[in-house]
Amino acid sequence: MTVPSQFTLHHFDRLVSTNQTLWEAIERGAVPGTAIIASEQSGGRGQWGRQWHSDRGGLYLSAYWQPNVNPDRPLQLTLCSAWGIAVALRDRGVPVALKWPNDLVLGDRKLGGILTETRVRQELIAHSVVGIGINWDNPVPETGINLTSFWQERQQVRTIASLDELAQIVLQGLARGWHFWQQDGETALLAAYNALLVNVGQAIEVGSQTGEVLGVAADGRLRVRLTSEAGENFPEISIEPGKISLGYNSSRSSGVTGVAEVQ
Repeated sequence: MTVPSQFTLHHFDRLVSTNQTLWEAIERGAVPGTAIIASEQSGGRGQWGRQWHSDRGGLYLSAYWQPNVNPDRPLQLTLCSAWGIAVALRDRGVPVALKWPNDLVLGDRKLGGILTETRVRQELIAHSVVGIGINWDNPVPETGINLTSFWQERQQVRTIASLDELAQIVLQGLARGWHFWQQDGETALLAAYNALLVNVGQAIEVGSQTGEVLGVAADGRLRVRLTSEAGENFPEISIEPGKISLGYNSSRSSGVTGVAEVQ
């Protein structure tokens, strides 16, 4: 595997969590660019504290950034990572899109997810671990898809030869997303992220009201335009991650309009 120069990759057969192991390495003095990959996780972490067993056949990778950015922008670390990985996969013929705030999707099914964890020091985000899970040839739920079945369903030749090559592409995508954010700024990043967002135009429910997703704001919140029963538009609102679940019954690519429920 050819690893991008920004990263030093360490392989493990089985871990509880690549994010957890990387944080422990940081505490022992690991430098930015350190990345960890595991063939299997017994206690992988997801959004909102969810845990699951990550079976062999998937990609489970975590990378360490030292961003030193304002703590009111932590979600931009997820946005740039998700966008960079999606674009890197699209360059290889895999039409990946994004589902707010941290999922990679193919059609209306989940291909992978991203979990960004940060630590603040002296009023800056001093350390960030970006964890990525992508389905390659591992078992997935009904709402999920792995790359092997994606190619089989379409009777297409694989455009990525191996799990190692997938890891290389993901690291390249991480570096690309980070560089794009740093060089072009948050306005350009938001435009690029929203261009791949399947939730734009999605009809949702917010409490007792209905609305339409407009995109994602600079702070990573979901922008929603609420409407009345008569179709009258109300002022735009923003919703932070964890306050609403968009589910997997809606995507722009499938043309299906779904409903979201407040958590």
